[in-house]
Amino acid sequence: MADYSAALDKKVLHKYQDLTQSDDDTVQCMYVWIDGTGEGLRCKTRTLPSEPKTIKEIPMWNYDGSSTYQAEGSNSDMFIVPCAMFRDPFRRGRNKLVLCEVFKYDMRPAETNFRKSCKAVMERAKESQPWFAFEQEYILLAQDSHPLGWPKMGYPGPQGAYYCAVGANKVFGRDIVEAHYRACLYAGIKIAGTNSEGMPAEWEYQIGPLEGIAAGDHLWMARFLMHRIAEDFGVVVTLDPKPVAGDWSGAGGHCNYSTNVMREQGGLKHIEEAIGKLRSRHKEHIKVYDPQDGKDNLKRLTGDRETSLYDEFSSGVADRYASVRIPRQVFKDGRGYLEDRRPSSNCDPYRVTEAVARTTILDDWP
Repeated sequence: MADYSAALDKKVLHKYQDLTQSDDDTVQCMYVWIDGTGEGLRCKTRTLPSEPKTIKEIPMWNYDGSSTYQAEGSNSDMFIVPCAMFRDPFRRGRNKLVLCEVFKYDMRPAETNFRKSCKAVMERAKESQPWFAFEQEYILLAQDSHPLGWPKMGYPGPQGAYYCAVGANKVFGRDIVEAHYRACLYAGIKIAGTNSEGMPAEWEYQIGPLEGIAAGDHLWMARFLMHRIAEDFGVVVTLDPKPVAGDWSGAGGHCNYSTNVMREQGGLKHIEEAIGKLRSRHKEHIKVYDPQDGKDNLKRLTGDRETSLYDEFSSGVADRYASVRIPRQVFKDGRGYLEDRRPSSNCDPYRVTEAVARTTILDDWP
């Protein structure tokens, strides 16, 4: 982009990327983890002597937590423990991306490590075979934090023309979206699709369905790829649930959910039972559905622009103003899944899926 002062010539980099790594089995592994904000992602790379075939072959590592909002400088070491491995679409070949959990110096989970408790819950709920799929909405910004493609001194035309649109006056940033889609497929991330959203420069991709802990793993790595690819284009990605004030859509992280009995014949009854349980825990869910204990969603869940009300639970068939929606096809089939529309775009999927499983399967909130 013309206003991106840090832009570099990628053709120069390609000369070096084409170099063979060596005649031995050496590979590069990029470790990726969640920082102390609960939203930001960090990464660094190390060389391994051979290609890891399983996650257990990748060693634990450490980093300076005083630079990631996670530790004091006088005791700054944090440990990163590999938990999921993907192919690297940037370096390609045998190189890997490695998602990690974060632990403190004494091996207690970091405050923003919600994967550990989520995994324990999923293990206890595994007989129900919980499947999750996320609809990740996001907005592309120029370097000045202005939505990509918007007039610098004003606003584009009102919403209505941009959802699933085509045309240079309606869609901004499609190259980034297409690059991200292919990179996810290459990496082994279970991306299901993508589309432009209601506000110009707003997009969505879908991850899943995946069982248990894998849904969170794949969504976090898909987010990393989106930020990393946008970096190549000199564009910023924001997951702010309400980045533009006024009569513009916010951004959500809708969670689609089912268990084995919901997917079987007569499953609608079990879907409705699950919705009843979700209703009884509305306040608890709202608190974990964004990183600020509900404060981010307060800006978004206003009852406008296809959102429910923040402090009221509602449900309905094909109702995009409901807290939880039963898709029309699911209602007709009498089985399938529900869509929890409350999670924010910057939600932690580990917290969301843990909450849903606790409420609808285990019924044991701490």
